[in-house]
Amino acid sequence: MYLVVGLGNPGREYESTRHNMGFMAVDSLIRRYASSGEKQKFKGLLSEGNLCGEKALFLKPQTFMNLSGVSVAAAADFYKIPLDKIIVFHDDMDIPFGKIKIKQGGGAAGHNGLRSIDAHLGNNYWRFRMGVGHPASKEQTVGFVLAPLKGQELKEAEDLFEQTAELFPLFLQKGASSFLNELSGKRLKKA
Repeated sequence: MYLVVGLGNPGREYESTRHNMGFMAVDSLIRRYASSGEKQKFKGLLSEGNLCGEKALFLKPQTFMNLSGVSVAAAADFYKIPLDKIIVFHDDMDIPFGKIKIKQGGGAAGHNGLRSIDAHLGNNYWRFRMGVGHPASKEQTVGFVLAPLKGQELKEAEDLFEQTAELFPLFLQKGASSFLNELSGKRLKKA
């Protein structure tokens, strides 16, 4: 069984912000692979589906970013899901907007949602690091990540999420490199 998590903050005021790119990416996966509607469970919104012949849970913690680990740990503990079957989608300011990097394990790099998950479960889960770019100065960080995506940026992000959802089974079957190579080729053709 897989646990696929999107990090973000609940509430209309946070919809379509850079900090909610994890929610938006998982919403694309839910549209494509979920067989149930979202229900309140484990202090989050939970959907069930199937990925590559295995049961999959799609979780969007509703605890706010800093407490994401409470929700993720509750679901992982209840279903006894090992860390290598947990995949977390989150925003990452160290990556240019519209790019994705994937890694297993590592530090939280200042991301409070990851820090919370690490504290509750350890850090050896998979991370889909969704690039949001970086503000001009450190003082602008909060306003930058909480500003809504608009216009071309929003369209580019939505395209990226749909392509990611389409190719996601490739990651599960053949690994991160195969997924990223295919995604890169797809994005080049579309450009």
